[in-house]
Amino acid sequence: MRWPRVPIGDLCLPTETKDPRDEADRPFLYVDIASIDRQLKTIGASSEILGAEAPSRARKRIQANDVLVSTVRPNLNAVAIVPRELDGQIASTGFCVLRPQPGVLHHKFLFYFTVTPEFVDELSSRVRGAHYPAVSDRDVKKLAIPLPPLSEQRRIVEILDQADALRKKRAEADAKAARILPALFYKMFGDPATNPKGWPMKALSALGARVRYGLGQPPTFSSAGVPFIRATNISKGRIEAQDVLTVDPKSVPSGRDAFLRAGEVIVVRSGAYTGDVAQVTDRWSGAVIGYDLVVSPGPRLTGEFLEAYLLSPSIQNGYFANAKARAGQPHLNAEQLAATLVLDVPVDLQAYFAKCVQTYRGTRDEYLQSERKLKALFCTLLHRAFTGDLTARWREAHMKELLAEMETQAKIVEAVR
Repeated sequence: MRWPRVPIGDLCLPTETKDPRDEADRPFLYVDIASIDRQLKTIGASSEILGAEAPSRARKRIQANDVLVSTVRPNLNAVAIVPRELDGQIASTGFCVLRPQPGVLHHKFLFYFTVTPEFVDELSSRVRGAHYPAVSDRDVKKLAIPLPPLSEQRRIVEILDQADALRKKRAEADAKAARILPALFYKMFGDPATNPKGWPMKALSALGARVRYGLGQPPTFSSAGVPFIRATNISKGRIEAQDVLTVDPKSVPSGRDAFLRAGEVIVVRSGAYTGDVAQVTDRWSGAVIGYDLVVSPGPRLTGEFLEAYLLSPSIQNGYFANAKARAGQPHLNAEQLAATLVLDVPVDLQAYFAKCVQTYRGTRDEYLQSERKLKALFCTLLHRAFTGDLTARWREAHMKELLAEMETQAKIVEAVR
């Protein structure tokens, strides 16, 4: 029995927009793209904002069990299900809000489909714009989803829920490990927001650091060459190897300081992930930086210390609070970054912290290898789920009921079109 493939938009109900400024004194919870935990595929912290202070992108009303799909940089797969506590709140226009039609499409079945490599690859192929790559809501809704009967969707969801629970436990364990370095930083240097140890505060430039722009528009991409690092490759202290493009180093204009050196720190300067930071390790030395900013720490700072400092919550929040807007998007420039105040800590303490960071990174690489294996297994399970292999035996045992259910389901879908 072959499942029909139906455009997602045909299986979802209309959603609403709302301008929170119409109720200026009423607070609401705002979900933006940065609220999505891309590893866990859940909504993390949402911001409480007064209607009068609502961002221009805060316009999409959401309900419990809606599926949110980021239309900005879809290759990053920022997707999540809206939990009950966010029912009736507001999301960014950077999301396509999918509200499955009851009796036809299970919300978790739809969610798991949005996690599949098939969905991500197909959506990424429709991206428009180099500096701010995005798709439209229409692009998302045009994608076709396999549509088994609802009872079989529930069976698939039961199996995937069990596998996803194991994946999330591993991701949560990795998240705990990732908190080791911030905790050590706070213990050694204190919270930059309050500076309890009373360190002098000086601008990055006053500490001898140099901030420069990346290459900007890349040369022609080639199948071989040096890596070309974009904002999509930067993720909270890591340069991700996934989707790294390559360029011929000879095509880089002379006089442009675009090649990265070990110890330097990259800072994403625009878009949804403005302020993401990663230190350049030996692996990425010689790569070419794209549109983002690069800090050469100089003799009074270590790259490890600077990366941890710039990733601290108080500094990250400062980036967004002080960033200049360009086309409605957060934006940093080199002057802003060079003027950022930094704790003036003795270099020997920074060097000790740097050794701890390097030791942790060795352990983290082992975690990442294990994570990649688990992710590959989960992707295999997703593939089997959406090709029908996962529930083949169960389907054979319930064939009569499923055929009747599919007939009813087809009539509902046809009536909605």
